Amino acid sequence: MTLASTLSDRLAHDDAAVRRLAVIEAADLEDETWLPSLAHALRHDADANVRRTAAQRLGAWDTNEAVDALCAALTDIDTDTREAAAESLAALKDPAAGARLLPHLVHADADAYTRAALLRALRELRLPEAAGPALKALSDASPVVRREAVGVLGWLRHAHALERLTQLARSDTSVDVRHAAVGALGLATDDSVLATLTHALSDEAWRVREEAAATLGKLRLVGARDALERALADDYWQVALQAVRALGRLRDVASTHAVSQLLVFPISNVRKEAALALGELGNADALAVLEAALQDGDPEVRKAVRIAIAQIGER
Repeated sequence: MTLASTLSDRLAHDDAAVRRLAVIEAADLEDETWLPSLAHALRHDADANVRRTAAQRLGAWDTNEAVDALCAALTDIDTDTREAAAESLAALKDPAAGARLLPHLVHADADAYTRAALLRALRELRLPEAAGPALKALSDASPVVRREAVGVLGWLRHAHALERLTQLARSDTSVDVRHAAVGALGLATDDSVLATLTHALSDEAWRVREEAAATLGKLRLVGARDALERALADDYWQVALQAVRALGRLRDVASTHAVSQLLVFPISNVRKEAALALGELGNADALAVLEAALQDGDPEVRKAVRIAIAQIGER
């Protein structure tokens, strides 16, 4: 009896456990001739464990047949199977697969879970044709869909989305959407988003404030210095950490004193970032406080202090 006939028999076996193991074996062969069998298992097997396993294994292929089967599985009655299909779709690497995803996204009957999963899958494929559906999805009733649409436009660095992303960053009712929109504003290359990002430093959600500080650091917007200095006193240390890191990237020596104050911060990670930021600022006036920080109780902070002192000395 050949391997093919044996495996085919086990894929159709009455015992679901046998079928599941056969699905794993067929996938491990990495032979596309078994794709129809894997797709059939995902679409039609009566056992949820078999369908979930097929969904997990089909993520290794970017073929039309695999993509179509995974998209169909996003409406499976089993939650774990739907999630496995969504994860496999998000792992797609071939941009050509995105063209296969788009028709499923624009289908009128697609539910919110399916729309969000498809947008998530499209995100890293950076398919230009996804910009239109993603822009439309920014007005979706589901915050999960809006968040994933923001991700698509951010990865595409879609400049035409800036105005809408700015609105979402300021006023969307969902923390997750505001957080994603603030991060996506990093696609800008000038001060056009400065007001929105500094406004986000006062958002009621600390995660949004943290993301705003990080985005300002990436963009190195000099006009953000005052707002970032105020953020050093945020109630959440995560925000202060991103703010001090951003100030270092701005390389404005006027921030030396404000950054120096964080060398005695209770959280060691913040003290370390403050030391590194002082090195970036390169102001010799900081040497005295840095030398005092050489006695810090955390070895990582002391290492950062030594790096900062060396940077200043080189300048």
